[in-house]
Amino acid sequence: MPRTTRNPLAGIFGKYAVESTITHVEQVTPTMRRIRLETDQPIAFAYTPGQHIRIQLKDPLSVSGILRPVETLRTYTIWDLSPERRALELRVHLYDGDGIGLRWAHEARAGEAVTFWWPQGDFFTREAAYHVFIGEETASAAFGPMIRELGTSAEVYGVLESEAPEHDLPMPKIRALRRVHRHGVPAASSRVLLTALSELDLPGGAGAAYVAGEARTCQMARDFLVRERNWPRTSIKVKPFWTPGKRGLH
Repeated sequence: MPRTTRNPLAGIFGKYAVESTITHVEQVTPTMRRIRLETDQPIAFAYTPGQHIRIQLKDPLSVSGILRPVETLRTYTIWDLSPERRALELRVHLYDGDGIGLRWAHEARAGEAVTFWWPQGDFFTREAAYHVFIGEETASAAFGPMIRELGTSAEVYGVLESEAPEHDLPMPKIRALRRVHRHGVPAASSRVLLTALSELDLPGGAGAAYVAGEARTCQMARDFLVRERNWPRTSIKVKPFWTPGKRGLH
């Protein structure tokens, strides 16, 4: 198991934090960075594609850390876990705004130490006749590993939105998803994504839908599937990653 340390946040997020080092940073789109973290020993914790880690970005023993411990961390989906389980990769979105997550994403450099808390969350695929993925740039970082895990035999549909074609995060080549682009229109409450969803040709009956990204857009997409396509809410998994004016969702 990689080196772990006791940490004052353990009572909130688990027993141990994992120590790692950044070994590679690369721009993959104008607003997305690849960040690779390596540990000194194999990672033994269980993991399901779609789960995330929490990275500690501020000192939990600082005044602000003691008063607001949640504000010392930010959440990132694991894009890939190496076969030897000594490294993991993230796709980190460079969103508009400020905050500790954005500063870390811009300033991360190879050689820096990173403390993270091991996978959490229930945003992953389930058994279904077919699968539908709906979201924008921030959702793509979670959808990539989820689609890859389904394999070539799964029936997959979906719509991925981004600002422009050069912002499209490459997805696993086993599936072709519809790409749409905002071209300056806000990503919040996105009519671009909702229109594309309404035009999506899906099989009859409900499959499993995975909706992620901006909170209000997620709600609109879920409501469309329920009201217009008669899907049960239990067939739709929603994961809001951000909303305008609210910190901590990235």
